Amino acid sequence: MGGTVSPLNPSDLIDQVFGPRLFRVCVENVADFVRATGDDPERWDIAAPPGFMAAALFVVASDLLRELSDHSVLHGEQVFSWHRRIGIESEMDVTGRVSRVRERGGVEFVAFDVEVADDTGPVADASSLFLVSPKTSAETVVEERAEPGPEDDGSPGPGQLGVSRAGLVRYAAATRDWNPIHWDHQAAVAAGLPGVVAHGLLQSAWALSAAARFREGDAPLRSAKVRFRNPLPPAKPVTVGIEESGESLIVAVEGDGVEYVSARIELSE
Repeated sequence: MGGTVSPLNPSDLIDQVFGPRLFRVCVENVADFVRATGDDPERWDIAAPPGFMAAALFVVASDLLRELSDHSVLHGEQVFSWHRRIGIESEMDVTGRVSRVRERGGVEFVAFDVEVADDTGPVADASSLFLVSPKTSAETVVEERAEPGPEDDGSPGPGQLGVSRAGLVRYAAATRDWNPIHWDHQAAVAAGLPGVVAHGLLQSAWALSAAARFREGDAPLRSAKVRFRNPLPPAKPVTVGIEESGESLIVAVEGDGVEYVSARIELSE
């Protein structure tokens, strides 16, 4: 007689290793990422932009999300460290590990550490914090909002950025970040959201691109700590504000008085 399989407890994943997996940095993939994030294609012809670390992260983070498919997963924080450039047409190994899990208020905070290396040594590191919770029940009332048209990006004005629902799919394809809350309305509602929301790492790419303009060359940044403050709906124009603080930059993605992403970014020497 069949039975019901209980959902995985996130704490069961502590010390689980994902990978190593091969990551090929192809010119076509970098071009897709640059188009999806609105970065400068003329600058990134030899190396990938710093935000492309999102694609390396999801070489193994996709496996973690599959393990957590019975839960709702939100991205809370992200740390990146770059040791050198991510060269186009290079090959690297990516390894991820669940380093810790802690519970607070019914939410599991899952820390996921990633190392990216090639034959000569480390290239970059990442540390993600995912907020994992049960999906909403059928009895839970979520105030849903109507989704904008697929290509409606909110018509951002000068100095603004925005993304459509189709743009979120293009970003997901460029990075393998297929968390359904970014493209499926019902999945977003099941996660307790009013509708589809933009990837935190897409907004992180906007912040990193703005910071990279402060340094020339193909390895402009040393590290970044990014916090995802509020969910950004598609077709919502935002600005990227920057405040200099020594060798660091304080960057915020915000719109209409709401801060969606904040970051402290260290420039390379």
